[in-house]
Amino acid sequence: MIFRHAILADLIKIVEIYNSTVASRIVTADTECISVNSRIPWFEKHDSNKRPLWVIEDDQQQIVGWISFQSFYGRPAYQGTVEVSIYLDENSRGKGLGKQAIQYAIDQAPHYGIKTLLGFIFAHNVPSIALFQHFGFEEWAMLPNIAELDGIERSLKIFGKRIDN
Repeated sequence: MIFRHAILADLIKIVEIYNSTVASRIVTADTECISVNSRIPWFEKHDSNKRPLWVIEDDQQQIVGWISFQSFYGRPAYQGTVEVSIYLDENSRGKGLGKQAIQYAIDQAPHYGIKTLLGFIFAHNVPSIALFQHFGFEEWAMLPNIAELDGIERSLKIFGKRIDN
């Protein structure tokens, strides 16, 4: 697997992968697919020097996933804390790529001055919870029934991990 900084031309595939998770109702709080144009401001908030967005390519240079660091709360005192997001193509899930991606994020964090990684995960998303816990992320918060998906209230857990620099 190759991790490289995303470019604007990658946004089509990034959005396609993201949209492939919407229907499951376990990964994202979006209830409808998003457009590429709506995601441009989000893309532009990423910065290869501070808040990277990486695409994950297979050996045929096909994008099979993406992972990003996003600012937490947006205030200066939180510069060392980021939310890590990971999304994989449907055909790439369950093959160990998620573990490679999380390990990559952990390894890269010190290069960006990151001391704390956070994961915001629905409480019913058992595979993602297991993935983060595999790397020592601990449950730091539980926000009960704060989302409603198809008439069902869902809870959000926040997992955290301190990074030793």
